[in-house]
Amino acid sequence: MKNKKILFTGTALLISFIVWTILVQFIDVQAVGVNGTKIGAAAINTWFHKLTGVHLTVYTITDWLGLVPICICGFFGIVGLRQLIKRKSIFKVDADIVLLGIYYAVVIFVYLVFEMIPINYRPILIDGFMEASYPSSTTLLVLSVMPSLKLQIARRSRNVILRNTVNVFATAFSAFMIIGRLLSGVHWCTDIIGSVLLSTGLFKLYQFAVGFVEQRKSEQSPEV
Repeated sequence: MKNKKILFTGTALLISFIVWTILVQFIDVQAVGVNGTKIGAAAINTWFHKLTGVHLTVYTITDWLGLVPICICGFFGIVGLRQLIKRKSIFKVDADIVLLGIYYAVVIFVYLVFEMIPINYRPILIDGFMEASYPSSTTLLVLSVMPSLKLQIARRSRNVILRNTVNVFATAFSAFMIIGRLLSGVHWCTDIIGSVLLSTGLFKLYQFAVGFVEQRKSEQSPEV
């Protein structure tokens, strides 16, 4: 029952992201972006952008901190590679690690899709160039990886101090990055909201997949 709720939540969040993306493209579209680019939800986006202003130092800090989730991805990639080398079969690698690799690949794929099909452009030029801003790729990466870090540590460590430390770090880091990207002025607020919906939905589906595989495995295990 719990796993079904996780699936329902993940599906609902992804549907919400799709609906949100459609609304951003068709509601209150005005040419208020850089070089006259059209921006959806223009009134609230421009109001929030004027409220926060542009803080390139914050942008630079959060941009560099975007390497943290990438390093975490690399760490779990090494974990999976070690298991593969030691066990000599992809089928003997822990299922949750294999699913984690697939999950990260899906996140990267989604990011590339939105880079190729821009929904909105940033409120400002970055190094003189226009860049796609929807959804916020940094926010997407952080909110996809940090929950998976918490889940993996909870599954693989019985050390309460370690688990609590990771939970506090992941939560604080995620909050700092979301607030930082909002206040930096390099994204419209709708970009951040879209990333939150998308990343949380994708993580919930990963969480469901892990639970589903474990359930199937326990059902197939011979009774003692």
